[in-house]
Amino acid sequence: MSGRLLAAAVGGRGVVDPGAAVVAVEDEGFSRGRAAFETLRVYGGRPFRLAEHVARLVGSAERLGLPRPDPDALRELADAALGAAGAPDAVLRLYWTPGTPGGEPTAIALVSGIPEWIEPARARGQSLVSLAFPRRSAPWLLPGTKSVSYATHAAAEAEAKRRGADDAVLVDLDGTVLEGTVTNVWWREARLLVTPSLELGILAGETRAALLELAEEAGYEVETGSYPLRRMLAADEAFTSSSVREVMPITALDGREYGSREAAAALQPALRRLAGA
Repeated sequence: MSGRLLAAAVGGRGVVDPGAAVVAVEDEGFSRGRAAFETLRVYGGRPFRLAEHVARLVGSAERLGLPRPDPDALRELADAALGAAGAPDAVLRLYWTPGTPGGEPTAIALVSGIPEWIEPARARGQSLVSLAFPRRSAPWLLPGTKSVSYATHAAAEAEAKRRGADDAVLVDLDGTVLEGTVTNVWWREARLLVTPSLELGILAGETRAALLELAEEAGYEVETGSYPLRRMLAADEAFTSSSVREVMPITALDGREYGSREAAAALQPALRRLAGA
């Protein structure tokens, strides 16, 4: 669940009333889910890894067949929305939609508060279940693309909660661990940190990229690749990562409990330091 919406800005219009309609009903971003977006955390008024998120948005737009957004214009729009919000710590979302037929694409920047449930969830950790989810192995399945077509991921989270868990780990039909519904997945085996490879078609999380660097600085070896669920279940520790949730400990997966938070406890403050928080 998102935090309260604080401000909105639209390309060509600037800051607008957050409650006003900004997407036309004919826009395929609304009618068909054919739009790209990015979500990032803001620390002390500074969006973390903004340039990297904008670059990923440009790549997603390309794979969706959308016109290329102007990175400078997106950054200016983000600055306008953040200035209007006036919140030093927040969540920034950038959207790029194709617009109406024959019209121009639409860029949108939204700023909202940080969801209040995150810190209590981090303190207690999250329980997860594994759900079958075919990997995006072919280019037409848009591997590594962050689009607004999130219905299946929302359904996976809802199914996990129906089963009494907090969220889900998505696993390919052959048992290969992929990612979370909105997160990247990690586990620890002694001093080795393991996370699925981007070659599996998962999203190249910017927090994942930051943690790959921070983990080595903290003295952990890091390995990426293709791994069966049974290897994650046998690990000493597990956690997820994302821009908004940061490092989130996993307390149990499919009923298998994890008793350690060693790496998560080290990486969470390291990530905050890197972000200047």
